[in-house]
Amino acid sequence: MSKKRIVILGAGYGGVNSAKLLHKKFKKNHEVEITLIDKNPYHTLLTDLHEVAGRRIAEHGVKVNLQKIFDKKKINVVTDKIDKIDFDNQKLVSDKSEYEYDYLILGSGSEPAFFSVDGAEEHSFTIWSYDDAVKIKEHFHSMFEQASTINDAEKRKEMLTFVVAGAGFTGVETIGELAEWKKRLCKDYNIDEREVTLKIVEGLPKILPILNDKLIAKAENRLRKLDVEIYTNSFITKVTPNSVDIKDGETIKTNTLIWTAGVQGSSFAANLGLTLGKRGRIQTNEYMQSVDHDNVYVIGDNSYFEEENEGPIPQIVETALQTSETAVDNIEADINNKAKETFKSNYHGFMVSIGGRYAVAHLGNISMSGFFAMMMKHIVNIHYLLGVGGFNVVWSYIIHEFFTIRDNRSILGGHFSFRSPNFWLVPLRIFVGYKWLEEGLAKLPDILSDPSNIFLIPAPPTSGTSGASEWEAAEEAVETVTALPVPEFIQNMMDWFMDVFFYTADGEYTVLATIFQTGMVIAEVVIGALLIAGLFTAIASIVSVVMGIMIWSSGMAPLEMLWFLAAGIALIGGAGRAFGLDYYVLPALKKWWNKTSFARKTYLYVD
Repeated sequence: MSKKRIVILGAGYGGVNSAKLLHKKFKKNHEVEITLIDKNPYHTLLTDLHEVAGRRIAEHGVKVNLQKIFDKKKINVVTDKIDKIDFDNQKLVSDKSEYEYDYLILGSGSEPAFFSVDGAEEHSFTIWSYDDAVKIKEHFHSMFEQASTINDAEKRKEMLTFVVAGAGFTGVETIGELAEWKKRLCKDYNIDEREVTLKIVEGLPKILPILNDKLIAKAENRLRKLDVEIYTNSFITKVTPNSVDIKDGETIKTNTLIWTAGVQGSSFAANLGLTLGKRGRIQTNEYMQSVDHDNVYVIGDNSYFEEENEGPIPQIVETALQTSETAVDNIEADINNKAKETFKSNYHGFMVSIGGRYAVAHLGNISMSGFFAMMMKHIVNIHYLLGVGGFNVVWSYIIHEFFTIRDNRSILGGHFSFRSPNFWLVPLRIFVGYKWLEEGLAKLPDILSDPSNIFLIPAPPTSGTSGASEWEAAEEAVETVTALPVPEFIQNMMDWFMDVFFYTADGEYTVLATIFQTGMVIAEVVIGALLIAGLFTAIASIVSVVMGIMIWSSGMAPLEMLWFLAAGIALIGGAGRAFGLDYYVLPALKKWWNKTSFARKTYLYVD
């Protein structure tokens, strides 16, 4: 057959998922060519933009490079801005190139809807892209900075009044982040928190109307604890550079309005000449095909489709993922002459964070709030990122959300984000290394002179003696004054292990016992040398802890083994990067590893 060209326009949630699925289906089919086009070279985690706007995480924490995602994959990533689509000749056109297709997946996303409110588009911030989030962050910070130098009370109040229009997911999450960040900015610029006003304005009778009343009440309670004023049944009628007019006649004086009050299909998609549904979304059939062209599939926020008894599919991430699955399955079906599959939504629930420490969620038939809801939000994010970029992207997410978090703004507080210089651990590292080296070198002559002379493992039980007495004899042999206690179930497990691997039926040691003892002594020498040199310190520290646990479980560990274990754990976090060889070796190894084909294919690397 002739080569089939599949083009995906848009690297949002649906576009990236489409590309990943197409790669899996056609990676061994050389007759299929897949191209992903986006105006940016990165995938944006749109559901985390509020965290950047509120300076909870670093700006690059919501960007995932497309080349990183699709390196070594059957996806041709193109950075280009498409100006129009010629459906008759089946090609996408930019100002510098043309891209022909046999199948097109259209996922150009959505944009804010301003509902013709006078001045809203001109005088408000939106939070619909990476650039939007950065602008809000910089502006919010700037208002505090400027207000700290102004004595005019009215002007100062305008600067320190912040309004979010729309109390859906995005609006509530945004105001929650700003409310948490406010505390830090007030401290930094010596501003009384009572001077700062945060308002969220909603035209409907409830905030977060998609949730049940119990969760809505908890969300409202959390917002009020953060000193956020909640307006409901309050339609905005006019916006100016320094004011927001409410339908009831109230005027809010402010220099900051963040508009999250509505969403519609992107104007690009709406102006393509295809049949539209509501709010600029392209009408599709049950196969996610445009009703105008069978080879054009429309996914995510661009798609308008009404399920029976369900109404139009919502503009949420799960819709983007599920519509992309339907589109990919049906393109494969068409190429392989199989029956197409109809779209059937399967939404798992909704989660809304209000700052970094609190969330409300409805998953399946379960409602939750607080720590557990926030934990589930992180788990869902990690699950998604695992599919996007594997270990590499998940590790980056964990670093941003827990290990470099600012002002303790996570469900784990700041317990994992405090930084201390590694050089304080150098004396401990060298001392632990010396003690292991000393132990190993003291035993090494006996191992070299007669490897079969077993002295680290208790003697095999013989007739007339019990296993317990053998353990006691072993303890006396190593001159243990006070051994660490071992739970009975662990001692029973060790008895079984010894009987299976180290003792013969005749009451002799096995060859494995000799090998084990030799390995233990050599390991003590090697681990000691590595810790002293600061080379592969994390691995050496982990092995040190494991060896300590093994000695303890044998019932032969003196009390001093406790500090061996504690010190080993303390050294795992990179103690060799200060005055150790890890300072030179690990960066070189990391650079080499990150370039290997295996690492790029499996995402088993860190940036």
